[in-house]
Amino acid sequence: HYAHVIKSYRDLPKLYNQWCSVVRWEKTTRPFLRSMEFLWQEGHTMHETAEEAIAETEQMLNIYADVCEKNFAIPMIKGQKTEKEKFAGAEATYTIEAMMHDGKALQSGTSHFFGDGFAKAFDVQFTGRDNQLHTPFETSWGVSTRLIGAIIMTHGDNNGLVLPPDVAPIQVVIVPAQQHKEGVLEAANAVKDRLAKFCRVKLDDSEQTPGWKFAEYEMKGIPVRLEIGPKDIENNSCVLVRRDTGEKISASLDGIEETIAKLLEDIQNNLFNKALGHRNEHTYTATDYDSFKEIVETKPGFVKSMWCGDEACENKIKEDTGATARCMPFEQENLGETCVCCGKKAKTMVYWGRAY
Repeated sequence: HYAHVIKSYRDLPKLYNQWCSVVRWEKTTRPFLRSMEFLWQEGHTMHETAEEAIAETEQMLNIYADVCEKNFAIPMIKGQKTEKEKFAGAEATYTIEAMMHDGKALQSGTSHFFGDGFAKAFDVQFTGRDNQLHTPFETSWGVSTRLIGAIIMTHGDNNGLVLPPDVAPIQVVIVPAQQHKEGVLEAANAVKDRLAKFCRVKLDDSEQTPGWKFAEYEMKGIPVRLEIGPKDIENNSCVLVRRDTGEKISASLDGIEETIAKLLEDIQNNLFNKALGHRNEHTYTATDYDSFKEIVETKPGFVKSMWCGDEACENKIKEDTGATARCMPFEQENLGETCVCCGKKAKTMVYWGRAY
């Protein structure tokens, strides 16, 4: 396709974005993470210069990281894949890595700089500004519905989903108590109308008992439950229940809009900080191979260590422990001068972990 549509530097860049279903013949399927068919968003771009293509690759990785951290409340480690782990044919693969509840790593998005290798293979050329033929530089990047799995496994608990307010389909559910009594449903609807102006709200006026509704919306991960009954109406108040902590708060109906808005923001931030704290608590440092192996075997999570860059060491670590190089983080730390595996001079710090 590119060989047919790219003729001149004026045709560049080509920036294609698509959403599509993909089928992969997975030997072992996992809901959301490795299903045989899944939906993903992917981009494919062609650029006039390598510098433009690299900038695109880095920009998309940062966008993915921002979405995951700011909207999904999942902290990410940004870095570059090793030669062994990078996309086949790419010059560089960048990744965002998250830690799940059980300490396993989840590759949450990737962005690839292909250089001009594929363009040369398919004879894609353009006339440059110097009136000479040149080969364009290519990128590709993508995320998939495995991010839904990431939300579930990062924030969920034994009672069901815990959804970050930014992406929760319903942010507030109103549950009237003793709704058969005069004025209760009218008051609940009045609160709903006020909240609907700035958040996604649902009023459950079904015939199910309040206890059934509490359990139902807790399982669905609704960030805030608002309870209102005859006594609350008398006191011009309501009860707010946070899904993330279970805390119950008595709140005045005066200024309820501001109260809910602040509460949703607090929940969003708390979920991120809780996940970040979990990752920090389960990230370890190893400076020798015996301690490295002991940590991987006994402590779920990430291990930071220095690495010589030799694929033989990478293979040995995977064979001995089942841990793989998740990434060489952009934010490097000097944890020593020698490789954790072979003892030779180290080149880079790596995050290692067992992954889905």
